[in-house]
Amino acid sequence: QPFPLVGRALQAVKDRWDAEWHFVHSGDADLTDLASTHTLFEAVKPTVVIHLAARVGGLFANMADQIGFFEQNLAINQNVVKCCHAHDVARAIFCLSTCVFPAVVELPMNEKHIHEGPPHPSNEGYAYSKRMLECLVRYYRQAHQREWLCVIPTNIYGPHDNFSLQDGHVVPALIHKCYVASRDQTAFTVAGSGKPLRQFVYSEDLARAIISFLQKDHCKKNSSVIVCPDDGDELSIEEVASTIAGAFGFSGAVELDPSRADGIFRKTASNLELRRLLGEEFRFTSFADGISKTVEWFRDNFEDCRK
Repeated sequence: QPFPLVGRALQAVKDRWDAEWHFVHSGDADLTDLASTHTLFEAVKPTVVIHLAARVGGLFANMADQIGFFEQNLAINQNVVKCCHAHDVARAIFCLSTCVFPAVVELPMNEKHIHEGPPHPSNEGYAYSKRMLECLVRYYRQAHQREWLCVIPTNIYGPHDNFSLQDGHVVPALIHKCYVASRDQTAFTVAGSGKPLRQFVYSEDLARAIISFLQKDHCKKNSSVIVCPDDGDELSIEEVASTIAGAFGFSGAVELDPSRADGIFRKTASNLELRRLLGEEFRFTSFADGISKTVEWFRDNFEDCRK
């Protein structure tokens, strides 16, 4: 899959912005290498950049390789930022994650809380690499008046995700699990207690938000903004599993495995800054509708999708 998840979502909604789009992927350059990254920028000559590239993985993948997640993402981010500056990219979006926030923080989290304490130890390598990206973007804004913006989405899901049972994030991994349980007529087992609460963003909603930020002066006004649904849209992992089971029409047993780690219980984020910039008219896809679309895509593309 050359353009996973958010890149594919941007392809789906790119007609909202009349621009010449160039989609590049890991086969086009090794972004951990500065020379390779520079060669890519020379070839494309971008005037606007949306930086989505990262090494990503679920809770257990992060816990197994903190060094790799930190070093690779740090290199990718430094090289992309350096090349954006060297090639005079005035306006850009850089994608972070809510894992940058402190493990212990006042809720709901907002953009000012990013550096107010250490992140959760389960994925601190990835989290610190993303925090350093926020610092770099802010420093270049201050020193060179760049209109660069960090977007901080909560848990993203949608078509073209990584549906691996080992390395996938919670929604795609549970979709794959439920597919197997439905096919094999076995129990649908959910790792953990099912109690932690999360906010989820459908990938095309994030893509629409990114385009909206770039089309207006929002990149000039802000150095970072959280992208998440409104208050009250948090779901427990058990509710997520139930919604997925419903989308599959799965009528078997849904079993929780409390022997597996839960991670942070709750990390509610505020979207007040998003609403200030984009207004109440920006609408998020309901979780049930987003899951229905994602499950349908997964079924149709099971043989070829990342899993």
